[in-house]
Order: sequence, then C-alpha cells, then structure tokens
Amino acid sequence: MRKKVRRQGVSPIIVASFAASLGIFTGILWAYANPLQLVPGIIQWRTFAFLPPVIGILISPTAGFVSGYTGAVVWSLLANTFIPAHTLIVDGVMSGVTGLIPALTTGRKFTLAQMATEQQAMVHAVIMATSATVMMVMVNSVSFAVMKIYPFWWALLWLGLSMIIPVSLGTPIAMRYGSRMIQAAKWVPTERA
Repeated sequence: MRKKVRRQGVSPIIVASFAASLGIFTGILWAYANPLQLVPGIIQWRTFAFLPPVIGILISPTAGFVSGYTGAVVWSLLANTFIPAHTLIVDGVMSGVTGLIPALTTGRKFTLAQMATEQQAMVHAVIMATSATVMMVMVNSVSFAVMKIYPFWWALLWLGLSMIIPVSLGTPIAMRYGSRMIQAAKWVPTERA
C-alpha cells in the first residue's frame, strides 16, 4: 500500500478551505453551465458532475467531500431548488460521497504521476466515480419518493441520465490532465504524491 504523502506545510484547514472554494465554483458551474434541460426547470444535464470525484482523487478525501457537499448546496440555492431536508442531509451528503469514495480508493492507490499516464488509473477512477454516482442517484431518488416530490423510478431515470454519463466521461479526462497540472502547480494544497 502506498504511503500517504502530504506536501510540506499543508494543513487540513487549508485543504478544506481550498475545497470549499472549489465547491462554490462547482455549484456555480452546475447552476449555469448546463446546456441541456432533460426535464425543463427541474433536471438538467449536469455537465460538470465529475468535479467532486476528480477533486477528491487529486487533492484529498476531505476536499472531495467538501467540494461535493458545498457544490450541491450552492447549486440548489442558485437554481431555486433548495429543499432543506433533502439538500442539506441527502443531496449534500451524497454529493460529498461522490468525491469521498473515489478519493479513498483511486486517490490512495495511485500517485499523481500514475494518474497522468497509466490506463489502469483511468479505468479505476471511472469505476469508482461511477459507482459512487450510482449510489448517490439511488439515495436521492429514494429521498424524492419519500418526500413525495417525484416517483422513485422517474427520479432514478432522469437523475441517472443527468449525472452518470457526465461522470463516466469526464472523470478520466479531467483526472489525467488535472494530475499533470497539480504536479506542476506546487501551490495546490494536495495530499497526493
């Protein structure tokens, strides 16, 4: 098992603050950079759904969770879809989990150099990020059904289309190029070697 290496002088508070900033940026992108409305006014193609998994993989598990949670809250406020119980407890936590699981699996298994070059790292990232996203879509769909907002299968279909495909396509590409950028940018507070 690869030993966890933290860049010299990087504190968890700096990582969490950086992750919160990335989460705000993610939420803004989710709210305004979605060209395709799957269900107009309700569910859009979440083009940048891959950001929390990639942030988690490249920076740290804390960063992945914080960016996903913050992104979900910011997005819901900007998109006028904020439902306190759903957003703060279910969607926020599950969006955070989409950043946490790939970070704990792929991020801890591969170095930045491996992520930038090895096919195995890309495949591993896709499997982990997609699995976490499938889990998020299922839990969110249950939440919608329990709250009588949407039927479970309806929510599962449209939420799945809006997030699983962008995560599956975007994660390996963003991870590959992002790992190269982070290796060159020593100012990024990553826990990766």
